[in-house]
Amino acid sequence: MSATRITSVLRHRLWRAVCAVSGGLTVTGRWRAPGGCVVVANHSSHADTAVLLAALPAGAQPVFAAAADYWFDVPVRRFVASSLIGVLPVRRSGTDTYAQLLAAARPALKAGRTVVIYPEGTRSTDGSVAEFRSGAVRLARDCGVPIVPVAVLGTAEVLPKGASFISHAPMQVRIGAPVDPHTASAAQLRAQVLALRGDDTTKPLEQLAYAA
Repeated sequence: MSATRITSVLRHRLWRAVCAVSGGLTVTGRWRAPGGCVVVANHSSHADTAVLLAALPAGAQPVFAAAADYWFDVPVRRFVASSLIGVLPVRRSGTDTYAQLLAAARPALKAGRTVVIYPEGTRSTDGSVAEFRSGAVRLARDCGVPIVPVAVLGTAEVLPKGASFISHAPMQVRIGAPVDPHTASAAQLRAQVLALRGDDTTKPLEQLAYAA
Protein backbone atom coordinates (compact mmCIF):
# COMPACT_ATOMS: atom_id res chain seq x y z
CA MET A 1 0.00 0.00 0.00
CA SER A 2 1.36 3.42 -0.97
CA ALA A 3 2.00 6.20 1.53
CA THR A 4 -0.90 8.18 0.03
CA ARG A 5 -3.35 5.32 0.55
CA ILE A 6 -2.10 4.74 4.09
CA THR A 7 -2.63 8.42 4.87
CA SER A 8 -6.16 8.25 3.44
CA VAL A 9 -7.00 5.20 5.57
CA LEU A 10 -5.68 6.88 8.72
CA ARG A 11 -7.65 10.07 8.03
CA HIS A 12 -10.78 8.06 7.34
CA ARG A 13 -10.48 6.17 10.64
CA LEU A 14 -9.62 9.32 12.59
CA TRP A 15 -12.62 11.31 11.40
CA ARG A 16 -15.01 8.38 11.74
CA ALA A 17 -13.98 8.21 15.41
CA VAL A 18 -14.46 11.97 15.79
CA CYS A 19 -17.91 11.80 14.18
CA ALA A 20 -18.91 8.90 16.42
CA VAL A 21 -18.31 10.96 19.56
CA SER A 22 -19.82 14.14 18.08
CA GLY A 23 -23.33 12.80 17.63
CA GLY A 24 -22.91 9.96 15.15
CA LEU A 25 -22.79 9.73 11.37
CA THR A 26 -25.09 7.87 8.99
CA VAL A 27 -24.13 7.41 5.34
CA THR A 28 -26.66 6.63 2.61
CA GLY A 29 -26.08 5.97 -1.06
CA ARG A 30 -23.50 3.77 -2.76
CA TRP A 31 -20.10 5.01 -3.88
CA ARG A 32 -19.94 4.24 -7.59
CA ALA A 33 -17.24 6.54 -8.92
CA PRO A 34 -14.52 4.67 -10.83
CA GLY A 35 -11.13 6.27 -10.26
CA GLY A 36 -10.77 10.03 -10.12
CA CYS A 37 -13.87 12.18 -9.72
CA VAL A 38 -15.08 15.55 -8.47
CA VAL A 39 -17.44 15.59 -5.48
CA VAL A 40 -19.73 18.60 -5.06
CA ALA A 41 -21.37 19.12 -1.67
CA ASN A 42 -23.33 21.76 0.19
CA HIS A 43 -21.37 23.69 2.80
CA SER A 44 -22.54 25.07 6.15
CA SER A 45 -19.76 24.15 8.58
CA HIS A 46 -16.07 23.32 8.90
CA ALA A 47 -17.40 19.98 10.17
CA ASP A 48 -18.49 19.18 6.60
CA THR A 49 -14.93 18.30 5.67
CA ALA A 50 -14.46 16.01 8.66
CA VAL A 51 -17.75 14.27 7.92
CA LEU A 52 -16.88 13.73 4.26
CA LEU A 53 -13.51 12.28 5.20
CA ALA A 54 -15.36 9.85 7.45
CA ALA A 55 -18.09 9.04 4.92
CA LEU A 56 -16.22 8.68 1.64
CA PRO A 57 -14.31 5.42 1.15
CA ALA A 58 -10.65 5.59 2.10
CA GLY A 59 -9.88 4.17 -1.34
CA ALA A 60 -11.29 7.34 -2.91
CA GLN A 61 -8.33 9.21 -1.35
CA PRO A 62 -10.27 12.48 -1.04
CA VAL A 63 -8.60 15.88 -1.09
CA PHE A 64 -10.31 19.23 -0.66
CA ALA A 65 -9.92 22.31 -2.83
CA ALA A 66 -9.77 25.29 -0.47
CA ALA A 67 -8.42 28.81 -0.21
CA ALA A 68 -4.66 28.90 0.31
CA ASP A 69 -4.79 32.30 2.01
CA TYR A 70 -7.09 30.92 4.75
CA TRP A 71 -5.77 27.42 5.38
CA PHE A 72 -2.05 28.09 5.06
CA ASP A 73 -1.60 31.54 6.64
CA VAL A 74 -1.64 30.29 10.27
CA PRO A 75 0.62 27.43 11.48
CA VAL A 76 -2.17 25.55 13.30
CA ARG A 77 -4.50 25.65 10.31
CA ARG A 78 -1.61 24.73 8.01
CA PHE A 79 -0.96 21.60 10.08
CA VAL A 80 -4.63 20.61 10.08
CA ALA A 81 -4.93 21.27 6.33
CA SER A 82 -1.84 19.36 5.28
CA SER A 83 -1.76 16.52 7.82
CA LEU A 84 -5.31 15.83 9.00
CA ILE A 85 -7.45 16.82 6.01
CA GLY A 86 -5.56 16.94 2.73
CA VAL A 87 -6.24 20.42 1.40
CA LEU A 88 -5.36 21.39 -2.16
CA PRO A 89 -4.39 25.06 -1.76
CA VAL A 90 -6.02 27.29 -4.37
CA ARG A 91 -4.90 30.89 -4.60
CA ARG A 92 -7.77 33.37 -4.83
CA SER A 93 -5.66 36.37 -5.84
CA GLY A 94 -5.25 37.33 -9.47
CA THR A 95 -7.72 37.33 -12.31
CA ASP A 96 -8.19 33.60 -12.99
CA THR A 97 -9.03 31.58 -9.90
CA TYR A 98 -10.17 28.68 -12.09
CA ALA A 99 -6.67 28.32 -13.58
CA GLN A 100 -5.35 28.00 -10.02
CA LEU A 101 -7.98 25.35 -9.24
CA LEU A 102 -7.15 23.38 -12.40
CA ALA A 103 -3.42 23.47 -11.66
CA ALA A 104 -3.97 22.25 -8.10
CA ALA A 105 -6.56 19.56 -8.84
CA ARG A 106 -5.51 18.03 -12.17
CA PRO A 107 -2.59 15.97 -10.76
CA ALA A 108 -4.80 14.51 -8.03
CA LEU A 109 -7.52 13.58 -10.51
CA LYS A 110 -4.99 12.01 -12.88
CA ALA A 111 -3.76 9.92 -9.95
CA GLY A 112 -7.30 8.57 -9.46
CA ARG A 113 -8.11 10.63 -6.37
CA THR A 114 -11.36 12.35 -5.43
CA VAL A 115 -11.36 16.15 -5.36
CA VAL A 116 -14.05 17.66 -3.13
CA ILE A 117 -15.36 21.14 -3.99
CA TYR A 118 -17.93 23.27 -2.19
CA PRO A 119 -19.47 25.12 -5.16
CA GLU A 120 -21.27 27.68 -2.99
CA GLY A 121 -17.88 29.22 -2.28
CA THR A 122 -18.53 29.84 1.41
CA ARG A 123 -20.38 28.35 4.36
CA SER A 124 -24.11 28.96 4.68
CA THR A 125 -25.31 30.75 7.80
CA ASP A 126 -29.04 30.02 7.53
CA GLY A 127 -29.18 26.43 6.28
CA SER A 128 -30.04 27.34 2.71
CA VAL A 129 -27.96 26.19 -0.26
CA ALA A 130 -26.66 29.09 -2.35
CA GLU A 131 -26.27 28.99 -6.11
CA PHE A 132 -23.42 26.76 -7.29
CA ARG A 133 -20.49 28.26 -9.13
CA SER A 134 -19.35 26.60 -12.36
CA GLY A 135 -15.75 25.74 -11.43
CA ALA A 136 -16.46 22.13 -10.45
CA VAL A 137 -18.22 21.41 -13.75
CA ARG A 138 -15.40 23.02 -15.75
CA LEU A 139 -12.81 21.06 -13.79
CA ALA A 140 -14.54 17.73 -14.36
CA ARG A 141 -14.95 18.44 -18.08
CA ASP A 142 -11.36 19.54 -18.55
CA CYS A 143 -10.01 16.51 -16.67
CA GLY A 144 -12.45 13.97 -18.12
CA VAL A 145 -13.87 12.71 -14.80
CA PRO A 146 -17.43 12.31 -13.45
CA ILE A 147 -19.06 14.47 -10.80
CA VAL A 148 -20.65 12.97 -7.69
CA PRO A 149 -23.27 15.12 -5.91
CA VAL A 150 -23.28 14.70 -2.13
CA ALA A 151 -25.54 16.19 0.55
CA VAL A 152 -24.30 16.84 4.08
CA LEU A 153 -26.82 17.30 6.91
CA GLY A 154 -26.55 18.09 10.61
CA THR A 155 -23.10 19.63 10.62
CA ALA A 156 -24.37 23.17 11.23
CA GLU A 157 -25.80 21.95 14.53
CA VAL A 158 -22.45 20.41 15.48
CA LEU A 159 -20.25 23.36 14.48
CA PRO A 160 -22.08 26.44 13.14
CA LYS A 161 -20.17 29.08 11.22
CA GLY A 162 -18.42 31.33 13.72
CA ALA A 163 -18.73 28.88 16.63
CA SER A 164 -15.73 27.97 18.79
CA PHE A 165 -17.11 24.83 20.43
CA ILE A 166 -18.46 21.57 19.06
CA SER A 167 -21.97 20.48 20.03
CA HIS A 168 -23.40 16.97 19.74
CA ALA A 169 -25.93 16.22 17.02
CA PRO A 170 -26.55 13.40 14.51
CA MET A 171 -25.02 13.96 11.09
CA GLN A 172 -25.75 12.45 7.68
CA VAL A 173 -24.04 12.14 4.31
CA ARG A 174 -26.13 11.19 1.28
CA ILE A 175 -24.19 10.12 -1.81
CA GLY A 176 -25.66 10.47 -5.29
CA ALA A 177 -24.86 8.72 -8.55
CA PRO A 178 -21.95 9.89 -10.75
CA VAL A 179 -22.92 12.49 -13.33
CA ASP A 180 -21.39 13.11 -16.75
CA PRO A 181 -20.05 16.70 -16.57
CA HIS A 182 -20.72 17.21 -20.29
CA THR A 183 -24.45 16.83 -19.70
CA ALA A 184 -24.71 18.69 -16.39
CA SER A 185 -24.74 22.30 -15.29
CA ALA A 186 -24.02 23.92 -11.95
CA ALA A 187 -27.74 24.56 -11.49
CA GLN A 188 -28.60 20.90 -12.18
CA LEU A 189 -25.98 19.72 -9.68
CA ARG A 190 -27.39 22.06 -7.06
CA ALA A 191 -30.85 20.62 -7.72
CA GLN A 192 -29.49 17.10 -7.20
CA VAL A 193 -27.88 18.07 -3.90
CA LEU A 194 -31.16 19.65 -2.79
CA ALA A 195 -32.98 16.44 -3.71
CA LEU A 196 -30.48 14.38 -1.72
CA ARG A 197 -31.07 16.68 1.24
CA GLY A 198 -34.70 15.59 1.24
CA ASP A 199 -36.65 17.75 -1.19
CA ASP A 200 -37.30 14.64 -3.28
CA THR A 201 -38.37 11.69 -1.12
CA THR A 202 -39.66 9.52 -3.94
CA LYS A 203 -36.33 7.76 -4.50
CA PRO A 204 -35.08 5.88 -1.41
CA LEU A 205 -31.31 5.75 -0.98
CA GLU A 206 -29.44 2.51 -0.43
CA GLN A 207 -27.89 2.21 3.05
CA LEU A 208 -24.16 1.64 3.18
CA ALA A 209 -22.72 -1.08 5.34
CA TYR A 210 -21.81 1.15 8.27
CA ALA A 211 -23.11 3.94 10.43
CA ALA A 212 -20.44 5.52 12.62
